Amino acid sequence: MITGSLVALVTPMLDDGALDWKRLHDLVEFHIKEGTDGIVAVGTTGESATLNVNEHCDVIRSVVKQVNGRVPVIAGTGANSTHEALQLTKNAKELGADACLLVTPYYNKPTQEGLYLHYKTIADAVDIPQILYNVPGRTAVDMLPETVARLAGHKNIAGIKEATGILERGTQIRELCGEDFAIYSGDDGTGMELMLQGANGVISVTNNIAPRLMHEMCVAAIAGDRATAEQINSKLDILHQKLFVEANPIPVKWALAEMGHMGHGIRLPLTRLSEEFEPVLRDALAQAALI
Repeated sequence: MITGSLVALVTPMLDDGALDWKRLHDLVEFHIKEGTDGIVAVGTTGESATLNVNEHCDVIRSVVKQVNGRVPVIAGTGANSTHEALQLTKNAKELGADACLLVTPYYNKPTQEGLYLHYKTIADAVDIPQILYNVPGRTAVDMLPETVARLAGHKNIAGIKEATGILERGTQIRELCGEDFAIYSGDDGTGMELMLQGANGVISVTNNIAPRLMHEMCVAAIAGDRATAEQINSKLDILHQKLFVEANPIPVKWALAEMGHMGHGIRLPLTRLSEEFEPVLRDALAQAALI
């Protein structure tokens, strides 16, 4: 089971939107040096929605090669087309990913039965650990704990990234799915508390800019050390808040550029952080001692 602080890695881009391979390699090395426990490539934060299929696979290939087995690599392979998600998951396995993260199909608003059959179809076809991803704030569909429980017994479905921010969801899923089913927080603001309640880690946006602190907080929270986890998380809390002043990954990409890790490249329809939020985010970075 993959545990700890998993970064929802951004995809660095040049000013014209082309992929910035050097900065991608540099970011991977930065995370490994700073203790990140696993890397999620081409998830929501990695702008999966604006990469074409070839670019999607190229980023996974590049990250897997650069990591070279030092930490687990989880490939984002979700789509609102079951056929497309299935193909991306097959590709990720062939490229050497350790696991896949599959967001619930967005926009077309499937029923709970449709969600079950979507994930079962992919899990039946591809022998790789698969992590469900529930984020109704983006997808307009909420996968209920009972549906998760129907899928949890499948040998290829290893866990869930639960991003509702509702702590009770973690408790419900744990009760229904058992201790062998991995639960990852997908909400930085409530991630510490979910881990203290028994979750196995967090797939984090904040980890992009504060990987060492996120790793140390996760170690403490998973061990049940509330005092240490809260002490560390108090330094991170302002980042958990301010990295979402605009749609993710707009703020975190701006923050990484401000820290000198990459340029300001981002793809339409996303745009660079609005000027009104620059002082807010710059102050948050300063308070967290990152600049």
